[in-house]
Amino acid sequence: MPLIVLVSIALQIACAIHVVRSGRQLYWIWILFIGSYLAVIVYVLVAVIPDLRNDPRSRQAATRVLHTIDPERRRRTIQQRLEIADTVDNRRALAEESMRLGDYANAAELYRSVLKGMYATDAGFLVGLAQAQANSNDFEGARATLDTLFSSNPNFRSADAELLRARVLESQGHQDAALEQYRTLATSYPGEEARYRYGTLLKQRGRFGEARTVFRDMLVRSKNAPRYYKKKEKEWIDSAQRELASLGPG
Repeated sequence: MPLIVLVSIALQIACAIHVVRSGRQLYWIWILFIGSYLAVIVYVLVAVIPDLRNDPRSRQAATRVLHTIDPERRRRTIQQRLEIADTVDNRRALAEESMRLGDYANAAELYRSVLKGMYATDAGFLVGLAQAQANSNDFEGARATLDTLFSSNPNFRSADAELLRARVLESQGHQDAALEQYRTLATSYPGEEARYRYGTLLKQRGRFGEARTVFRDMLVRSKNAPRYYKKKEKEWIDSAQRELASLGPG
């Protein structure tokens, strides 16, 4: 059978499956099998493409592809919005996108630019600045920012801020205090980063058995976690797997 005929049949079958799954009138199936390529083209234009545009999953997939091809695309869009309207929200959005891209120096500068006037002690912006500083290995700056955060917002509670405090303690050589902070966060932090950092610090302190337990628990938890959680925490789960392998059996 010629290849062109096989391709035509495959496309017709794919479109027929779409007809059934989308709940469209079944006469489309007869049109598809009678009209061959022309019917497939018409069906794709009037049914498949509009469905893809209205499907959140399809839009998310398209966005992921665009981010892969052009990771700076969203930042340029936000930058253009900022040039048109220099607002706090646009600066915040640009800072968050810079963080996502790993441009921590620019993110820190943007957060500093909004920490003025009525926003001078804004908890969310201070946490963002501290994260950018810590990710740039500016732990002295992160410590000063956290001091401002907690002194200005005594009732503020944030797992991210507590994790940053533990990282600052570790960076400044206060390992016992950092371990205690990580230990607490290991059961309360909404993600795997705190548990991973707890395990790695235990390993550095030579407490290999406890480190194995932490990493194994992470892998067991991730195995039974929903798919979205595995995807979101993939970096820390994969790192835990490597750390556990480096520790060997025990």
